[in-house]
Amino acid sequence: MQPYAGQLEPSPRKNQDRPGVSRQVLLLVAFLAASFLVAGLGSLATFNNVTGWYAAADKAPWSPPDWVFGPVWTFLYAGMAVAAWLVWREQEPGTPRALGLYGLQLALNLAWTPVFFGLYPAIGGAALWLALGIIIALIAAVAVTVLAFGPISRTAGLLLLPYVSWLVFATTLNGWAALNN
Repeated sequence: MQPYAGQLEPSPRKNQDRPGVSRQVLLLVAFLAASFLVAGLGSLATFNNVTGWYAAADKAPWSPPDWVFGPVWTFLYAGMAVAAWLVWREQEPGTPRALGLYGLQLALNLAWTPVFFGLYPAIGGAALWLALGIIIALIAAVAVTVLAFGPISRTAGLLLLPYVSWLVFATTLNGWAALNN
């Protein structure tokens, strides 16, 4: 039915083509699995080194106890996965680009841990400076991801803000380590 002159065309119901519940649950599980796969792969580099060179390293005075990192990263990885899922399920035109940015930041996240923890025994302080470059690029990638997620799902964009905050904090720890080890 055509609208009358001057009448606004009815807007299509947003997300009328949203995937079914079972597919949504499957994709949520997939996003969670991807996040925790990155976490698990990153933790492989920390196991031997947290109690090795890192235990004796000069750490920033504001560095939290080691036990804090696991719960914080668990919360952040879960939030990242839910944010990506929220964007995916909206099926907006910008979704592929936004999820591509999400993948980029996830790859940078995955790269940081083995460089910071794993390369230090092999190349020393240069590994910490390289890790600093990676984490700065990661902050930029996550910030751009927030900007891409926000228009698609405000909640998704907001879910990434604690991640950005933690990355900025972690960058100060990385910077201190690079300057003092």
